Amino acid sequence: MLQLSRQSRIFVAVEPVDFRRGIDGLGAICRQQLGHNPLHGAVFVFRNRRATSIKLLVYDGQGFWLCTKRLSSHRFQWWPQAEQPTCPLSARELHILLWNGHPGAARMAEDWRKVA
Repeated sequence: MLQLSRQSRIFVAVEPVDFRRGIDGLGAICRQQLGHNPLHGAVFVFRNRRATSIKLLVYDGQGFWLCTKRLSSHRFQWWPQAEQPTCPLSARELHILLWNGHPGAARMAEDWRKVA
């Protein structure tokens, strides 16, 4: 099981990638284009050109996880614009992104109320 905690290191690839790539191809992108070693346990987030799918690549110490989310309609609305090849995210921001929200615009503390 893939678990995200507050200490999770999460990097979003700014540029879209070819989604025909699998674990080895995305691992090569991590090393060559993003400048990170995928074996160090960080979560890497990639999107396709049309922004209809995202993939998460993470190494858990025994092997790689490759998770895909494809929207049945619409596109992912938010994606970082940066001059660096990656953009760091918190685990909370990644959860918001996975639900097709804008991590910077969400105010999670205001979105819930304490139930008596």
